[in-house]
Amino acid sequence: MKAEISTRHFTQLLSATPRGARLARLLAVQQLDEWGWPPSCEVSESAALVVAELVANAVTHGQVKGRGFRLTLTVETPDTLRIEVADPRGDRRPLARRIASSTDGAGRGLLLVDALTARWGTEPWPPSGKVVWAEIGLPRPVLTASASAAQPSTGAAPEAAS
Repeated sequence: MKAEISTRHFTQLLSATPRGARLARLLAVQQLDEWGWPPSCEVSESAALVVAELVANAVTHGQVKGRGFRLTLTVETPDTLRIEVADPRGDRRPLARRIASSTDGAGRGLLLVDALTARWGTEPWPPSGKVVWAEIGLPRPVLTASASAAQPSTGAAPEAAS
């Protein structure tokens, strides 16, 4: 029997403000919970940190007056969560720093992203923006009450207990 693969996709436009950044993190955790990774699990905690860092960069360095940013979460394969944050400033691409000094006031966010993800990078977001993306490896989801309620019924009768 062939395994069914379904794509899970969430996207939201948010304001490029501290409030929009906080909301992005909360929405990501809520969406992952609905997909089967509760807020207290490693995937959700890692994703929340990655979203927080990418969104903070978008709000701080990618802001254009009157324009927001886009958060996208996608699970296309059973083993990878892709996080994307798109902002309108394509001319300001992030650079990974391999070393942060203890006296640096900033610059550690992408080191954290690098440590928590399998890989990350950037790509253009036409007409003039950029997408910063990161991928996190996924274990099998843990079904929570909200996730099990969202699972479609297969119509199969439950197996009898032995």
